[in-house]
Amino acid sequence: MTRTASLRVSALAKSSKRIELQCTYCDWIGSYEQPVNACPQCGESILRARYDLAALKRSGWVDKVIAREPGLWRYHELLPLYDTQNIVTMGEGGTPLLHARNLGMMLGLKHLYIKDERQGPTASFKDRQASVAISVMRERGIREAVVASTGNVAIAYSAFAARAGIKLWAFLTSMVPGEKMREAALYGGEVIKVTGTYDHTKVVANAFAKQRGLYVDRGIKSIAAVESMKTMAFEIAQQLGWRAPDWFIQAVSGGMGPIGVAKGFEELMELGLADKIPSLGVIQSAGCAPMVRAFKNGRAVATPVENPQTVIATLSTGDPGRAYEQLNNLISAHGGTMEEATDEEAFNALRLLARTEGLSVEPATAVAFAGLIKLARRGIIKSDQLVIVNCSGHTFPVEKQILGDQFARSVDVSAQSSRISLPAEGLLAAIEQMETTARRVVVIEDNADAGRLIERILKVRGDYEVHLANGGAEGVVLVERLKPDVVITDLMMPDIDGFSVIDALKADPSTAHIPIIVLTAKELTAHERVRLNGQIEQLLQKGSFMDEDLLQSIVKALG
Repeated sequence: MTRTASLRVSALAKSSKRIELQCTYCDWIGSYEQPVNACPQCGESILRARYDLAALKRSGWVDKVIAREPGLWRYHELLPLYDTQNIVTMGEGGTPLLHARNLGMMLGLKHLYIKDERQGPTASFKDRQASVAISVMRERGIREAVVASTGNVAIAYSAFAARAGIKLWAFLTSMVPGEKMREAALYGGEVIKVTGTYDHTKVVANAFAKQRGLYVDRGIKSIAAVESMKTMAFEIAQQLGWRAPDWFIQAVSGGMGPIGVAKGFEELMELGLADKIPSLGVIQSAGCAPMVRAFKNGRAVATPVENPQTVIATLSTGDPGRAYEQLNNLISAHGGTMEEATDEEAFNALRLLARTEGLSVEPATAVAFAGLIKLARRGIIKSDQLVIVNCSGHTFPVEKQILGDQFARSVDVSAQSSRISLPAEGLLAAIEQMETTARRVVVIEDNADAGRLIERILKVRGDYEVHLANGGAEGVVLVERLKPDVVITDLMMPDIDGFSVIDALKADPSTAHIPIIVLTAKELTAHERVRLNGQIEQLLQKGSFMDEDLLQSIVKALG
């Protein structure tokens, strides 16, 4: 008997745990006792792990979980490992769920939360994947393995492999910054740089593994990798008092995270611990968005992107393969959407999150928040829905080498979208462009916290006399009484909306001359833009109206 087989038998003998594999295409079900790369019945390469959830429910599993220390392995009964002695851990999982009050206020989202995966051992959510995958390798007696990566997987796998005594060959695309390669090498990983795309890198890695007879990590097709992502769902549900959020948002390359999270909530539903699977917000970089484009065009299969144009290397998977089909099916069944964000939009979101919530995130996470801003503006995400964003990693210390001078790239949008000119500059810049005597300001905003935030912004930057009106009707009366120098109004208010406020003020000769700034999270239709044209001084979108000075003022004011 080989050493690998001996270890496998020993592990199975120690455990009464039953794990099965289910084909995602046909009805085949088999025992998970050895690595299976494809369904023996139909050849399907994507298989799902199944557990005896009924027995787990009868055993009082929830009480056991609650009594354990926080971390990924507190849910070990629902992970593909038979013997807990084979666990390779560095305290991964158990990350906090942070209420993003300031950003939520700007976007009109009352219940916006961030799952802060930056706090893992190597500062990304790939630590979950590495811990489970390396633990399974250890249980199977694997001593040498190959992985293809765009950065974070190579670093996490190298760290956990070092702890497990496993030799790792990490193949990385040449787009990955040298510092990330050096970090993987620091943990003892054998780093191979491949000049080409991530998809090219996977081909080279697979050929190398086949030539040497080595185990190769299969990414989204790996049972361990997908199962590891379920633990985010388990933690989120537990942190919310055993319930599911309305939305789970994540920037994706291969799509493993949302697929795993959805599976986690599916199992929680079977256990009676959640009532639904959340809608998925799948965000991709605009320079490499095969899933988004297929989704928006109603296609069942995504056309690969052969030459990714994003400088965010971690999101540069041009060929998502079957992952798109899985995500598309999940969105069709449980709700959600796919959206893209440019590198520039990602950088703006990165800076916004740092200045409003004090969170420094990697560019891939910034893409998720850029997508979130778009979905909130368009009203796809409703103000009272509970939203979770996966903060997948911490800012890389050499951020300038990832995006370089392209952070300051000039973008000419003069020929795009509507021909109607509605300026959209910073809030203070908008006021400062007016008469220097513009010191009395009326803010019309039905969200009291948002109104107070704008008031703090203005008072920090100057000697402004700010008056707050709670809603449109109160605002019209206040403006007529005070005759302010400028009016700042939201558009979406329950009593009288901002359009009606503007019409009322422009119809009254005593207030018609007062400049009006519109501040809204709503993405305007062409008809609405026509309605505002010539009536207002500035149109500002919540979530993007703050310039550098204003952001610094907000941080100082909220500190």
